[in-house]
Amino acid sequence: MPNFCAALHCMRMSSHSVLAFFRFPRDPERCKKWVENCCRSDLKDKTPEHLNKYHRLCARHFEPDLILKTSPFRTVLKDTAIPTIFDHPTQKRPKNESTGDEGTRAKVQKVEETQEVSKEAPESANGQESDGGPQVTDEEKEHKEYLRSLFDILVMMGRQNIPLHGHSEKDPKSKSFTASNFQSLLEYRISAGDEVLRRKFEDSAVNFEYCSSAQLQQMLEVSEKCLLEDLLVEMKEACFFSLIMDNLIEINGENHLPLFIRFVDQVSSLREEFLGFIRFEGDVESIAQSLSSEISERYGLGMEHCRGQSYFCAGVYAFKVKAVAVRLSEQFPLAVLTPNSAHSLNICLANSMNFTSVQLVMSTLKKIDAFFSKSPLLQNQLENAISIYYQGNEEKAAALKEVCHTNWTEQHDAFELAVDLLESLLLCMDSVHDNEEFKWSDELAHNAFVISEALSDFEFVMALVILKNTLSFSRAFGKNLQGQTSEVFSAASSLMAVLHSVNEVLENIEVYHEFWFEEAVNLAAALEIPVKIPRLFFRKQRSDIGEEIQPEAYYKLHLTFPVVSHVIKELSDFFSENHLKALQSLSLVPAIMGQMKFNTEETSADIYKDDLPNPDTLPTELNCWKIKWKHGTKNVVLPATIYETLQLSDVKFFPNVCVLLKILSCLPVLSLADDRWSPSRRRLMAYLQDTPPKHRNKSLAMFNINCGLGHNLDSMVDTYLKLYPDKDQTETPA
Repeated sequence: MPNFCAALHCMRMSSHSVLAFFRFPRDPERCKKWVENCCRSDLKDKTPEHLNKYHRLCARHFEPDLILKTSPFRTVLKDTAIPTIFDHPTQKRPKNESTGDEGTRAKVQKVEETQEVSKEAPESANGQESDGGPQVTDEEKEHKEYLRSLFDILVMMGRQNIPLHGHSEKDPKSKSFTASNFQSLLEYRISAGDEVLRRKFEDSAVNFEYCSSAQLQQMLEVSEKCLLEDLLVEMKEACFFSLIMDNLIEINGENHLPLFIRFVDQVSSLREEFLGFIRFEGDVESIAQSLSSEISERYGLGMEHCRGQSYFCAGVYAFKVKAVAVRLSEQFPLAVLTPNSAHSLNICLANSMNFTSVQLVMSTLKKIDAFFSKSPLLQNQLENAISIYYQGNEEKAAALKEVCHTNWTEQHDAFELAVDLLESLLLCMDSVHDNEEFKWSDELAHNAFVISEALSDFEFVMALVILKNTLSFSRAFGKNLQGQTSEVFSAASSLMAVLHSVNEVLENIEVYHEFWFEEAVNLAAALEIPVKIPRLFFRKQRSDIGEEIQPEAYYKLHLTFPVVSHVIKELSDFFSENHLKALQSLSLVPAIMGQMKFNTEETSADIYKDDLPNPDTLPTELNCWKIKWKHGTKNVVLPATIYETLQLSDVKFFPNVCVLLKILSCLPVLSLADDRWSPSRRRLMAYLQDTPPKHRNKSLAMFNINCGLGHNLDSMVDTYLKLYPDKDQTETPA
């Protein structure tokens, strides 16, 4: 999209002007002067970050000596540049300021004369001035316009999530797209009046492929690189960051790891942005090496500045993803492995278990969530089933009905709720499957049958009961981790109590298992589910069967003991010594200092000593920080979060504390402000739900997921010509 000049009464836009357009600066003081000088009162309440992202001033408002040509294709401003050339007819000045008016008019006239000369000079690929550079021929200009049209179509396809190659020939029922959507959009653009494209292809054969697959792939890579350009600049300015790896997805038949990055921007706001997809093939060592190389070589970020990482993966690949994260932690000890604030701890723990029975529970919970999202009538059906099973207990029934309208399958107490709802769920599924009144489609009836079969299996019931009881010890702990900053700080000191409780279960596993097995048997009896050992076990052990094994002994050996052991190990891995020290450093937040009566010890911050601007002064600075809040803020509400603390005007006088707070803020265990999910994560989930694997494209997905980022077509053209200078401009691409 074109950039419009933000100056009052200036109607220029980048697509119809040879002038360069410059972003508002991020520096607050200089940005304020820009706003004042361009007489836009409506921009005074906007942040420098917002102005830098969405507003521009054209070159006509700057003294010529403030504008520099760093290359034939790039025009920049001096770091101290302030716009001073404006002609606002609504502004009235006193007569004694007539000299200033004449000076302003002279400046405008001087710039106009400069621009008249520059019109004869070649225009750079990004719409900026190109004074004194090499002459650009009409043929080269047309070639740039041709490339610009191609990039414009690719960006539009990404934004609108249009498949690159359309539907496959194996799907004859779908007639909405041709074999190549890209070519069809090119043809449409030619028909709509794009003269550059028409002249480029007017002599081509009817079935001529306008753009080769090799060139198309090159353009996709360039467009993705240019999209992230501004974002990567902000990340590098932030210095420290954390990596977040999400569930594996399939693209072009290969597994890829979605990668998010957390950092604190220049206005001290915590952000979580989507960085891209990393190919997930090979052994753990090669994947870890590849990921580290991608971060440094492709994105220009050093892993030595990574201060946290987390993963969320379900299914058979969870163990491998965790192994990659552990390998990175071994290479970079300060890149601590933490739980992900976007997912409850108990769900993360359950998803990481590579046990068939547990995976049966987790996959069934996902199916239940997807099933009831199809129609509100299904929710009504479940509520009717709850009313039947909880007759005489109106309070419990009302609470469960309310829970059913939430994402209860992802909550900290998901397994407790599943046990309470099990009878109602089974009744609801059987009712939909029977479909006696023909209310439901065949697809819904079939899905209900699949879920019903899983719920009525004793293996599911037993695994659900074991998960409920084992993870009850970490439920409150995990909830605190997603709570307020003070609750996260308290959770760090309560970990040992959680581990002690789970270890006690392991030491007395026979006693606990006996109670849990009895609970599962009673629940199964109420549902008329036979108590049995999974069929798969007998098939695997057929040749080794000696004395017949009993269900209670089987589940103790193959489920209860492994689940409890896994929870202990996973909690120990998630909360390493460095991670706990980091959480203890949250005592730097003033509200937590006050909560502890200012009797805090900040020695835990020593792990980040090498990251500080003045490490030698850290003890003195921490003492002054404590005194400031203990004695200098009577009757003042102490900042309760890292963000609130960083927004204080005098925090800049504590440079070490400021850096420490920014590092802590990046940790994935801390929740994003006022939002459980980052916008980019929600868009990724929507993209995956809306796009079948065969239609996914890494580069186009970037434009769909990062739709909030701006893009510059001219920059894409410049980058493409720089990377591929030998492309023949006179021939139509094959």
